[in-house]
Parts: sequence; C-alpha cells; structure tokens
Amino acid sequence: MEERKRSPLYRVIKAAVRAVYPKIQVVGAEKLPAEPVIYVGNHSQMNGPIACELYTPGEHYTWCAGEMMDKKEVPAYAYQDFWSGKPKAVRWFYKLLAHAIAPLSQLIFTNANTIGVYHDTRILTTFKKTVQVLQEGASVVIFPEHNVPRNNIICEFQDRFIDVAKLYYKRTGKELAFVPMYLAPKLKTMYLGEPVRFRADTPIEEERRRICEYLMEQVTQIAWSLPEHTVVPYPNIPKKQYPLNTQQEAPYEKTPN
Repeated sequence: MEERKRSPLYRVIKAAVRAVYPKIQVVGAEKLPAEPVIYVGNHSQMNGPIACELYTPGEHYTWCAGEMMDKKEVPAYAYQDFWSGKPKAVRWFYKLLAHAIAPLSQLIFTNANTIGVYHDTRILTTFKKTVQVLQEGASVVIFPEHNVPRNNIICEFQDRFIDVAKLYYKRTGKELAFVPMYLAPKLKTMYLGEPVRFRADTPIEEERRRICEYLMEQVTQIAWSLPEHTVVPYPNIPKKQYPLNTQQEAPYEKTPN
C-alpha cells in the first residue's frame, strides 16, 4: 500500500494529539487472524476515532461520516450529531462552533486514513473503497452505533456494514472476520474480543442479524467483565449522566431537547 501524501498541518495536528491524548493499551491482539479484519466497537464519542487512528494494530482505515469531510456539510451535521441536545440557552454558541470547525474537520478527515460513509447511493462507493483497502492488506474500523440505547454500555448497531463481507467474498472468495472491540477511555485500554466470521452460504439478512448480535453481545460482555469504570457513551449527554459498567445498571435515558 502506497504512502499517501498528507498536509504538513495535518501531521502537526496528529503529532500534537498523540502528545496530549492518553496512551491506549491494546489487549487481545493475539486473537487477531493473520489477515485484514473489520474492527467493530463502541464510538465513545470522539475517543473511538482518536484512539483507533493512533493505536489500532497494523495498517487500518476508519469509516467516517462523509459530511465531516466536506466543509459545506460539516456545520449542519456536526451541530445535529454532537450538540443538538445542549440546553437551548447555549445552542447559539454550538451553532457558531459547528461552522468554526468546518475547515479543520475537512483537513483532518481527508488526510487521515478514512473512508467516507454516506446514506444514499454513494454507499456503494464506501463499500468498494472498503473492499479495496482490505484487498490491499489494511483492516477497517467501524463504529455502527446509532442513538437507540441497548444497555448501559452501547447503543444498537446499524447492520448494513455487514454487506461489505458479501462483496469482499465475491471479489476474493474469502470469508471476512469481524472483531468486537471495546474502548474504555477511563481505563486507557482497547479490548479486542474473539472474531466472528461471515458465512457466505447463509442469506445476508440472517448474517446481518447474527453478526451484529454477536458483536453487540461481546462488546457488552467485555465491558461488564472489567473493573468498575465510567463508560463514555455514544450520545453526547452530560458527564454526570455517564453510566458505570456494572451489569445491573439500566440503560441511560436520552436527554430531552
């Protein structure tokens, strides 16, 4: 895989982030197969993309919302996804902030090892690019949560990313492995679970359900098995509402707009 040319400013930003962001230990790398995989885990707000860019084993690319790669689309997407739940009195500030970060967002996400994700016909481009990098020997990181709480650890996973494995099988004849990943920023650790492999002879609808359920269950069980710590959840809720990883705890509730 050829080394991409990157903006000098991006290189400076990445070095600065590496210097200030806590070093993340990776546990479970010995479980990885000797081939490219798809890592699937909890988003943990911005911790997931940052930690995975810096510390995921081997060459890898991360799925990124395509809107965050286009400065014209950043403001609306960033405000809605990150800050729309903020108190009404301060929302004006976050609307300004969403516009202010647009050039920086485009710079970072077009220079990092990212694959743009779209929710229209451009998703075919996402799948083709994903299969291409897998064929070239790189793994892929996906954070498929959406704002439907499952338990106190994660939100439900969207399941269409599983279709990448079907296309990969058509191109290569190989059944792709998905690796559950739990990021615990408070423990400064990324935990990798046992991979699950796509079954090409099974209907894709069944594989979406089977693999997603396995991944969500494994991520949850990894979290529940760890020493007590605060979970950094997918939604941008107040920190005082962050749940603990105790198995008995009910899912957090959405913050009303």
